[in-house]
Amino acid sequence: MLLRRRDLTELPALQREQLAGTPDQQIALLSCSGSLGELQPVYQSTAERDWDTHQQRKVPDQHPTMPLTWFPASRLLWVRVAAVLFTCTAFSVAAHGAVLPHGGMADWCIFCWAFSFACSLLVLLVEQCSLQPRIPVSWSNFPITVACYASLLCLSASIIFPVFFLKNQTVYGEVRDHRIASTVFSCLATVAYMVEVSLSKARPGEVAGYMATAPGLLKVCQTFVACVIFILVSDPVSYDHHAALKWCMAVYCICFILSMAVVVLCVGECTGCLPIPFSKFLSAYGLLAVIMYLTATILWPVFQFHEKYGRRGDSKKLIAVAVLTALNFLLYLADLAYSARLVFVSG
Repeated sequence: MLLRRRDLTELPALQREQLAGTPDQQIALLSCSGSLGELQPVYQSTAERDWDTHQQRKVPDQHPTMPLTWFPASRLLWVRVAAVLFTCTAFSVAAHGAVLPHGGMADWCIFCWAFSFACSLLVLLVEQCSLQPRIPVSWSNFPITVACYASLLCLSASIIFPVFFLKNQTVYGEVRDHRIASTVFSCLATVAYMVEVSLSKARPGEVAGYMATAPGLLKVCQTFVACVIFILVSDPVSYDHHAALKWCMAVYCICFILSMAVVVLCVGECTGCLPIPFSKFLSAYGLLAVIMYLTATILWPVFQFHEKYGRRGDSKKLIAVAVLTALNFLLYLADLAYSARLVFVSG
């Protein structure tokens, strides 16, 4: 389009003010725009253009709004929510209408559900409120440790509760319904915690806390099995009639204390306080535990079931202790294999 100088006088005053330079330069700028009707503002700088765009798009001020808290819809979040709901329902129903006796296995089951509920709720609140930096524990180790212990606790309650309070029990109506409901929700909580452990454990090549690895999870299982052994041998006391059985009890106690110490060191981020490298400490302790548990696996059944030494106590409990001792021996053996591999690879 060809423009003459007199065409400039036909422009509104505002648009003429926006054109810079001599009349010939202004005509050249107008020609680039295509026509007078399609004339776009000409800016001397990018800042002026941005400011004009801001003014055109400016909307009246609105009342300030409170920021919304966004909860990420991850599978791990919903699994934890489900675990909290299941454990809460299990102990609430049992405490409300199951008519359980005080003491013994009833209190143990209630403790398993209540402890799991409280710890899981703590983990859920801390993560959703982003309070991890304020918690004096290793957050890469604490949640999965809680989930692993909770899965074992709920599993034990799911087995013990129906055996002691449903099987061969003359209870009917609402009391029986409450006990069945507690058992069902306990099983659901066990599944939820197992799924959480599966989602949280370390994957190959992934940087994670020690408790999220196979050796860390084995430590949790070792301490839990030892606790069950303590319960079985203490009521009634079944290890005080021979020195070999006292040695077995010493094995259970020493290995439990050392395994629990490893768990506490990892959760409390205190592994650097050891005078030797943590990996070498794990290997030495694992070898010692395997040797000690091997002796206990042999001595316990020999001195409990052989006719020469006499049998004392409930035979079912003694057999259970023998089985759990062998189980812990296998757990410590697997732990030693992982720890030795860790030292070999890092070395």
